[in-house]
Amino acid sequence: MVRAAVLPAVGSPLEITDIDLPAPGPGQVRVRLAAAGVCHSDLSLTNGTMRVPVPAVLGHEGAGTVVAVGEGVTSVAPGAEVVLNWAPSCGSCHPCSLGEVWLCVNALNGAGSVYAHTADGTELHPGLNVAAFAEETVVAENCLIPLPAGIPLTEAALLGCAVLTGYGAVHHSAKVRQGETVAVFGAGGVGLATLQAARIAGAGQIIAVDVSPDKEGLARQAGATDFVVASETTAKDIRRLTGGQGTDVAVECVGRAVTIRTAWESTRRGGRTTVVGIGGKDQQVTFNALEIFHWGRTLAGCVYGNCDPATDLPVLADHIRAGRLDLDSLVSERIPLAGIPAAFDNMLAGKGGRALVVF
Repeated sequence: MVRAAVLPAVGSPLEITDIDLPAPGPGQVRVRLAAAGVCHSDLSLTNGTMRVPVPAVLGHEGAGTVVAVGEGVTSVAPGAEVVLNWAPSCGSCHPCSLGEVWLCVNALNGAGSVYAHTADGTELHPGLNVAAFAEETVVAENCLIPLPAGIPLTEAALLGCAVLTGYGAVHHSAKVRQGETVAVFGAGGVGLATLQAARIAGAGQIIAVDVSPDKEGLARQAGATDFVVASETTAKDIRRLTGGQGTDVAVECVGRAVTIRTAWESTRRGGRTTVVGIGGKDQQVTFNALEIFHWGRTLAGCVYGNCDPATDLPVLADHIRAGRLDLDSLVSERIPLAGIPAAFDNMLAGKGGRALVVF
């Protein structure tokens, strides 16, 4: 039996309880978690914005050590340190054939499987494939990426979502160039990673936007040169800071219609907006045909940072070892498993960066 955070039903509070985790079957690996990040996507699963089969063990951003492998597993062995990959690509669907592995149509097939049981025998699903909100988990072999040498295992959990997403939004989606101006909307875990990525890309001016003035220190530590408290005048404030032009790039990490629209309005004529935040179906963003023509701006979605984790993780490791990327500064609090509900409350209140469950 291992301790885990179980979502019994959409809209229900998480239950911290013991679950029966079986030995790994063919092609499966059992991992002892060192840490798991509390991501807004986990919150979106609890309230139904995103849907997976329930009951489920949530958590998709994690790292740990392999403790057992099933028949046929060749890429890892017991004792190996790994990062969980919640969206493994199948390699054979149409997006994968185009090299767009982050859009793999089969990436979440494992979320519908039964991977464990509660003490009373209730079947449990593995959230977004990997069920990281537990002391240990059993995942498919392709849900693991070996952790490059020299990277601290606990903080490496952030590589599984926040850092890949923020880095990819800047380098793959927006393709920020040396000297460009960048605005980042939302200074949570992904937003702080995005700010660091913009700094690494050589952005000349980096403007962080958040509803909470308390996040200015975190944002500046991550690389922001300016900080704007979100209001009805945010777009005007950003244009004022950029000589009346607006930024070259805006990255939206919130997932709200008003924020997406403001991010788009904050860019210069011909500017580029990348949307990372996950919003609900009720969040409708509207544009008129004339402004689309006149401004010549682009608006792009971004899934998992448009990253291939197997390729991008070694690049991120190089940045970490060189001191350009600081994982520890992304963590606003380290909590036990039972602290996840309070971390969700802080997220809703706009407090802090990334909460990290440390086992």
